[in-house]
Amino acid sequence: MPQSVPSLPRRVARMLRTSLFAQVACALVLGILVGKLWPDVATDLQPLGDGFTRLIKTIISPLVFCVVVVGIAKAGDLKAFGRIGLKALIWFEVASTLALLIGLLAANIVQPGSGMNVDPATLDTSAVDAKTGGGSLPSTTEFVVNALPTSFIGAFAENSLLQVLILACLVGAALLHLGHTKVPQVLPAIEQAQEIIFAIVGFVMRLAPIAVFGAMAVLIGQYGLGVIETYAKLIILCYAAAALFIALLAVALKAVTGLSLWKFLRYIREEMLLALGTASTESVMPRVMQKLRKAGARDDAVGLVLPTGYSFNLDGASLYLSIGTLFISQAVGVDLSLGQQITVVLVLMLTSKGMAGIPGSAFLALSATASSLGAIPAGAVALLLGVDRIMDSMRVVTNLLGNCVAVFAVSRWEGALDIERAKKVLNGEHTSGQEEDEESLGLGVPDASDASDEAKKAPVRPGAHAAAGTAPTSQGLPDSAVPAQSAAKESAPEAH
Repeated sequence: MPQSVPSLPRRVARMLRTSLFAQVACALVLGILVGKLWPDVATDLQPLGDGFTRLIKTIISPLVFCVVVVGIAKAGDLKAFGRIGLKALIWFEVASTLALLIGLLAANIVQPGSGMNVDPATLDTSAVDAKTGGGSLPSTTEFVVNALPTSFIGAFAENSLLQVLILACLVGAALLHLGHTKVPQVLPAIEQAQEIIFAIVGFVMRLAPIAVFGAMAVLIGQYGLGVIETYAKLIILCYAAAALFIALLAVALKAVTGLSLWKFLRYIREEMLLALGTASTESVMPRVMQKLRKAGARDDAVGLVLPTGYSFNLDGASLYLSIGTLFISQAVGVDLSLGQQITVVLVLMLTSKGMAGIPGSAFLALSATASSLGAIPAGAVALLLGVDRIMDSMRVVTNLLGNCVAVFAVSRWEGALDIERAKKVLNGEHTSGQEEDEESLGLGVPDASDASDEAKKAPVRPGAHAAAGTAPTSQGLPDSAVPAQSAAKESAPEAH
């Protein structure tokens, strides 16, 4: 008998129950409605988004440490790891400089601030001080010194990714030096810790729709939709420049790896929507790391390139800073010469590298740039206070895609990318050849945060693991996250 087709309401209910993308999309719409209709209530929802971000931040440092240590130990080549780091820095510098140049070119052509004729003396600069907390960006020397950990525990306690990366490199190098005979239990223990962390990620991600709802409600409640009309020209220019840069990223990815950026976007659609809703790329770092590894990028490349990119490859922020600098200069009637614009690029190449994790970092970078030019009143950056939060979506998308493309490109450059596996995953194919499940996170392994009710009820063939000669893996974890079997089991056939 032909199987009956579920009714539309049942299909919608199933999608809302099983698809993280659908849940986050609905939360996004509800947040906008609540922020528009009840702005006073919406502003009290800030803890929803902040709480989720705090939970994610507790996971990032130990996850990065485990992935990098396991990656170095399994790759067995510390020199290769050094080459990956060097190639990543080269890619970061080229990409962020290109973003700065695109921003300057776009602002010169469109002139978003022309005709505003703003008197800087009428601007309230105290609001900028409140936004930045009276802080300042570190100098180049301070940035380098601060990247070095002062204690092992302190790096994790302060959630400093660069310090954690350095510690992970040292531990991974020590494991290679000592070999598995002297410390046979250390690597399996770190792999097991990594497995636990990925399980925690699955638990926390169930709260993502609540976080997106709270963040969007607060945004609309505080700023309203009227700000879009006031700064329409600047907003459209920034998003158009970001679209151009992303198109160039797509061309670069295709040329270097043969992969499609648009298929990759579909692959990480849930993470992208979550990053947009929370205005944070940190909120999706654990899941993106997991998906990049499933898509064929080697552990050591993912563990080094992606976290480092969060500090060195802020392409979206670079676009915004270059356009914002010219916007405020045009708004106050200052015409910057070619030499001064070159100075803008050089200053922003330095200041944009130390922005990650600093409150109001965009305003600090803009203020530093204005001060270095000597032609723009530093208080003029207050012009961007009303529109800065609207730009978060552009920065988040561009930063995230820029770093993911960097992982693929550097991995390919170093020979650390399984192209065939990547193509299968991005095409929605299982490595086993089975039909793709819409709620699966890649290679046919149901993710802990998206597993459907049907998947949970699926029967397990008795003795399947025993017949294969391996222990069952945890649901939602990539093969690389499962601890290595003992020497007695290594010769047993592997189950796929």
